[in-house]
Amino acid sequence: MKTKVLKTSGMALCGCLAVALAACGGDKNSDQMAAMAGQQAPQLATITAAPSSVTLDVKFPTTLQGKTDIEVRPQVSGTIQTVNIDEGAVVRKGQVLFTLDPVPFQAAVNQAKAAVDAAKVNVDNNKLTEAQNKLLLDKNIISDYVYQQAANALSAANAQLAQAQAALVSAQKNLSYCTISAPSDGVVGQIPFRQGSYVSPQNALTTVSDNSEVYAYFSFTEKDLLEMTKNGTLSQAQIIASLPAARLQLSDGQMYGVEGKVTTISGVVNPSTGASSARAIFNNPSGLLRSGLTGTLILPQNFADRIVIPQKATYELQNLRYVFKVESVNDTLKAVQYPIEVERLNDGKNFVVVSGIEPGDKIITEGIGIGGKVKNNMPVTPVEAQPEAAAPAAGESK
Repeated sequence: MKTKVLKTSGMALCGCLAVALAACGGDKNSDQMAAMAGQQAPQLATITAAPSSVTLDVKFPTTLQGKTDIEVRPQVSGTIQTVNIDEGAVVRKGQVLFTLDPVPFQAAVNQAKAAVDAAKVNVDNNKLTEAQNKLLLDKNIISDYVYQQAANALSAANAQLAQAQAALVSAQKNLSYCTISAPSDGVVGQIPFRQGSYVSPQNALTTVSDNSEVYAYFSFTEKDLLEMTKNGTLSQAQIIASLPAARLQLSDGQMYGVEGKVTTISGVVNPSTGASSARAIFNNPSGLLRSGLTGTLILPQNFADRIVIPQKATYELQNLRYVFKVESVNDTLKAVQYPIEVERLNDGKNFVVVSGIEPGDKIITEGIGIGGKVKNNMPVTPVEAQPEAAAPAAGESK
């Protein structure tokens, strides 16, 4: 009997301990479930899609080049006698930049003049001989053959005179090449050769850049061109006429104060880059812009009644772009993945939506992309983002 009572009491005690442990475990599981529930519905910033009219600044890397960049080369070989300008100097067309030692060229001119004088004397002598032989021929004193020899000698003398005169012109021209002048208004570039250097036509003495106007070269992609033609309804001239005024951001971030205009778009797409070269012209009255500078060309793009979303609200997967919308699924707000289409031209921070988003859709704007915490069909707690989070801003084109 006693043994039975002890067994029964032991079983009861074990039962109580089991109930107590179960109760403790239940509280712990409840805490874990509650924690998991909290993790499954994080608070995430969202925006409500609505159409608006915006202007996005689309940016293109650009390289600047002067209106003309003319290499100054000597027309003859010689020794530099004087350098009359310095690097960076502003010069006018016709201004003397260099002079070569003229002594050998002046000597060649003097020699050519002497040759001309000798040739003239030879012509005069042969004229006398030809005239005398003509009289003798008329009196039948000499044969026609003898007279013809005299006439031929006169023709040869005239040819020699013409040759000597041509050599004189060439020598005088070479002498004039000793004075090397600016081919246009502009700014002088680097001067690699100085006084005493022997130079030839293969040597560039400097470059004169006409920077009164500056060309900004940039590229449109093949897709850019196709979009701008509006399915082939616009010609290239119409595309250029429709483009807005261009602005220029210099490499230090400052904006150039004069607007430019896109004037040309190459009709050929480079097959290796898939891009077509374009050119915008900027007036440069102050001379601030120089050939070789780099910067960013900005073309504003106007979009009316379009939905604009921040780029950070999207991610790309296998050449498709996606967003997460907040939708009610079985009475639970969840992040649902949707593919969208956007305009290719953009400002680097925002996208203009073509399709996939309707007015009133709630779009998650944080935790998106590779490594992001937002997953498809996960519960979320939407929090309206601040208005400035989706405001259009300038950035680089993609």
